[in-house]
Amino acid sequence: MNRILTIVIILIITAGCGNSRRDPNRVAVARAGDVFLYLDQIPRLITEETSEMDSAGIIQDYINKWARKEFLYQKAVENLSPELKDEIDKQIEETRADLVIYQYQRQMMLEKMDTTVTEAEMENYYSTSHESFFLGSNIIKALFIKLPVETPDIYRIRRLARSNEQDDLQQLESICYQFADKFDDFNEKWIPFDRLSVELPENISNEEYFLRRTSFYESNDSAYIYFITIRDYRLRSTLAPFEYVRDDIKRIIWNNRRLEFIQALENGIYNDALKENDFTIFNN
Repeated sequence: MNRILTIVIILIITAGCGNSRRDPNRVAVARAGDVFLYLDQIPRLITEETSEMDSAGIIQDYINKWARKEFLYQKAVENLSPELKDEIDKQIEETRADLVIYQYQRQMMLEKMDTTVTEAEMENYYSTSHESFFLGSNIIKALFIKLPVETPDIYRIRRLARSNEQDDLQQLESICYQFADKFDDFNEKWIPFDRLSVELPENISNEEYFLRRTSFYESNDSAYIYFITIRDYRLRSTLAPFEYVRDDIKRIIWNNRRLEFIQALENGIYNDALKENDFTIFNN
């Protein structure tokens, strides 16, 4: 830090900042018109590994950019019409009010809003809002394996991949960790079918027909052999399984609760003001 301060002091001297209106309790680095840039306003731009020459260049570049922006701002202030300045002031005040309100709402939510969404709530929402959860794409539960063509004992791997026995699947996992380029059961969760179809060497043109007719799929190219074991599927335009939309439902419930909390907070503050006679409409 001492090295950085030394570099900044050198830049201060070369900049020749000598205006009496600067804050005497802060280290001035540069001046643009009547506005000063102080050392504590400069972000940490350099590390101990940065050379002094590079450090000086980095800081000088920052100061120059600050000055260019400051001079442009000052020129804009001088030349903008009073109407535009008034409009800017209104926008600044509205933005400030929005930020203050947002932070207050956030603070009240953290302190007082119940953020727990129970399984029963989610299941109830799912059962009463079926029309919101029809699938836009085909989804599957599946096992995907991608093996180099030279993998030994492919016949055994194929047999194990088609099995539903837990012991067989454990053996399959052990073998695939040794040889497979990819082995994934997606934590036994629903996934969009096209997440797997893009992995395959050929295009599946009719997904619905494929899913209705296929429980085990095998393909290959010059480098790999591909296995897909389809445990379950749901077709587009049918009702999505609860577990597939569970996280979406949780977000919906939480967001609805947030909106209700904010509305109640606003109404409570407004009604308190009415009780205290703090709100008056003047008839002009």
